[in-house]
Amino acid sequence: MTAEIPALLAMAFRTVMDQVHESLAAEGFDDVRPAHGFVFQYLSQRAAGATAVELGGHLGVTKQAAVQLVDELEQRGYVERGPHPTDRRSRMVVLAPRGWACVASVVRRWGEVEARWGDLIGADRVEHLRADLRRIVADSGQAVALRPVW
Repeated sequence: MTAEIPALLAMAFRTVMDQVHESLAAEGFDDVRPAHGFVFQYLSQRAAGATAVELGGHLGVTKQAAVQLVDELEQRGYVERGPHPTDRRSRMVVLAPRGWACVASVVRRWGEVEARWGDLIGADRVEHLRADLRRIVADSGQAVALRPVW
């Protein structure tokens, strides 16, 4: 028996994301890098946004690196900064309309990938795969977030 499933999962993710980024570039999102996706995903689940410190913690980078990433995304029109509701020294980062459009495109592309997998291996097997992966993630006993593995 070989222990190749973790590697295959990583390669499958890489294959999907390479295809997604190729499609994003064709749609005019050619300045999006994989690290940006982790920011978009995190912010898309937080209606009030997040601070650079929170983003840095999620990404596993320093506050300075997170601020630099937010600066870059703000210059490209993907995020906006606004006032923090309780801390005048902090700023909240939220997705801008361009960021939301990018997120919607990624979700659409992921749906296309799953449909293609259904054609390849059968829709029932894709549903079983989804259920099995959910069980594996749940078995960790921890809240697992989609975050980069640097």
